[in-house]
Amino acid sequence: MSRILVLSGSPRRGGNTDALVDAFAEGARRQENEVEVILVCDHDIHPCIGCNTCFSREGNRCFRDDDMTLVYEKLNAADVLILASPVYFYGISAQLKAVVDRLHTPMRNTFHIRKLGLILVGAAELPALFDAILTQYELTMQFFSLEDAGRVLVRGAREKGSVTDDGLMKAYQLGQSI
Repeated sequence: MSRILVLSGSPRRGGNTDALVDAFAEGARRQENEVEVILVCDHDIHPCIGCNTCFSREGNRCFRDDDMTLVYEKLNAADVLILASPVYFYGISAQLKAVVDRLHTPMRNTFHIRKLGLILVGAAELPALFDAILTQYELTMQFFSLEDAGRVLVRGAREKGSVTDDGLMKAYQLGQSI
């Protein structure tokens, strides 16, 4: 059994990212995994300003007093992390990017995460739609010596509910594979 944390970066409620995350979580729970989903947009998380005070503050805490403290606690308890996001201009959402950037802290070295997974959905059909995100994803796995838990990459889903059954099944199967 794994403790899975899903950081969902979509600001659009009930959209395609939410549908994929729900399918993933259902598949993972069927395998007796604990799954917690954090909808990043529901939390007050400010971006990193690169001040590096977290390197010298007690407990490596950020000077910002926001909801990232909760996310750090959840990350510390997880052994699998799934990042889920719509694609905006070939990148993850600003909301999820703020969380990722706040992992600049040395606190990240205390996390027990061993696997990283990715769920992306974009409106475009372009072959290179996910390339920039995948490069960052792969570099992150290398930096932290993480295993790739898997990826679900869905193109052509613009309107709410336009993610296909095939995309939902891939998300479900990713959840089952963990």
